[in-house]
Amino acid sequence: MSGPLIVLVGPMGVGKSTVGELLAGRLGTTYRDTDADVVATAGKAIPDIFFDHGEEHFRALERQAVRDALDRHTGVLALGGGAVLDAGTRALLTGRPVVYLSMDVDEAVRRVGLNTARPLLAVNPRRQWRDLMDARRPLYEEVAAATVATDTRTPDEVAQAIIEALELPEGTDEPVPAGQEKTRMTEQGTTRIQIAGTAGTDPYEVLVGRQLLGELPNLIGDQAKRVAVLHPEALAETGEAVRTDLAAQGYEAIAIQLPNAEEAKTVEVAAYCWKALGQTGFTRTDVVIGVGGGATTDVAGFVAASWLRGVRWIAVPTTVLAMVDAAVGGKTGINTAEGKNLVGAFHPPAGVLCDLAALDSLPVHDYVSGMAEIIKAGFIADPVILDLVEADPQGARTPAGPHTAELIERSIRVKAEVVSSDLKESGLREILNYGHTLAHAIEKNERYKWRHGAAVSVGMVFAAELGRLAGRLDDATADRHRTVLESVGLPLTYRGDQWPKLLENMKIDKKSRGDLLRFIVLDSIGKPTVLEGPDPAVLLAAYGEVSA
Repeated sequence: MSGPLIVLVGPMGVGKSTVGELLAGRLGTTYRDTDADVVATAGKAIPDIFFDHGEEHFRALERQAVRDALDRHTGVLALGGGAVLDAGTRALLTGRPVVYLSMDVDEAVRRVGLNTARPLLAVNPRRQWRDLMDARRPLYEEVAAATVATDTRTPDEVAQAIIEALELPEGTDEPVPAGQEKTRMTEQGTTRIQIAGTAGTDPYEVLVGRQLLGELPNLIGDQAKRVAVLHPEALAETGEAVRTDLAAQGYEAIAIQLPNAEEAKTVEVAAYCWKALGQTGFTRTDVVIGVGGGATTDVAGFVAASWLRGVRWIAVPTTVLAMVDAAVGGKTGINTAEGKNLVGAFHPPAGVLCDLAALDSLPVHDYVSGMAEIIKAGFIADPVILDLVEADPQGARTPAGPHTAELIERSIRVKAEVVSSDLKESGLREILNYGHTLAHAIEKNERYKWRHGAAVSVGMVFAAELGRLAGRLDDATADRHRTVLESVGLPLTYRGDQWPKLLENMKIDKKSRGDLLRFIVLDSIGKPTVLEGPDPAVLLAAYGEVSA
């Protein structure tokens, strides 16, 4: 019977993708995932398929994807967690080298407790997990030629156990397709990006991958007794799941719910958090965890920086913007009536967990907003980012795109290199504010109702035009800003009649020195510089280029 060399089945979060990629590498073959096939066919993420069309429609797509893969794929194949529910699929698996990857409920909660994108597993997961497995375990066992428990094993150990169970020879002569090795390194497993300690701060790591909840206890450490999980209202279930999991591991864990988005970044909200920490008896050895987007991350870091003059904190960003910007670098803060982030502190986290699974259910406008910071990193430091976006603009708009992990990792590395050299924005770090001077003025003018990335997009076009008019930037690069940003759906213009208000707002920007306006502009791609005190006529002309 022709078909896959190995077929992996098992519940969500068991590690089929990670183990499948490892197996493919060790056996010299290719890896395929039917969930990825379904996403490619539907043109949308799996949670969106469930939401828009229902489970029955998803199962029909899954059924066809499994049949196609069993007919055509000869390497390692992973099936979705519910594929075995279909009797026809189970019949097709008869006699094939199927391996059931199993795990118990505690391990399941550790691995998937942060995954808000699981459409059939609520995030208070123990009871739901047991109910799900009671229905599916007999079906996994029915189709399996071998069962491999994953609970106490690393992915490498699981892969070795599968090879031994099926008595497979390692290292066939079939070549691994070009690019497969890079995918294995950057998209499967966990990427660790080092941030150097500066100005008396400790170094830390940014982890990018999936199923990262298990890393939290290591980051919290043995000295902490209490943990406070700060989360926005929109992620109430996720925040409670994290709190419950940490409580089960022996910590005195509390959850503090914040308002959504920029409404959280006020002194009143910070004071509410301080009160909760005081009532809980938080000490300097205890830990704050921020689970959410950029605003939550800013508040969590600021609360940690200001409580007892600084306690440790961990960032668990759940949006693109938070992953590539707010969670990395230690800039924390809240807004005031006079401007954005004017009150804050430099207080680096003890670690950052960027779980890419959280992006699967992110609304498209929020996802695209985060792309502005990624594109910014491309212009100021890493032009490969721009090449990747231009090669597939539609793919760049969605977490299902082919370059999602690489774009996020590259953006984080840009920021990591800068903040490792300049924690407190005394020099080099200013380049990260490319496009932000006008962006912050727009956000204030809109009473923080505009998405940050949308404002940064307009701000970058303005900065490009300012650089062009100042004789710093060539026409082609200035025009490239428009084409790249527009290709992913970001705005290029703002209301022309608002210039006087925006100019006043920019005068209190953090980069200003006295009454001297300062802007980050480009001399060329990857060569940002400071433009001080530009002629007011030049500023007005540059704004004219972004005026609607």
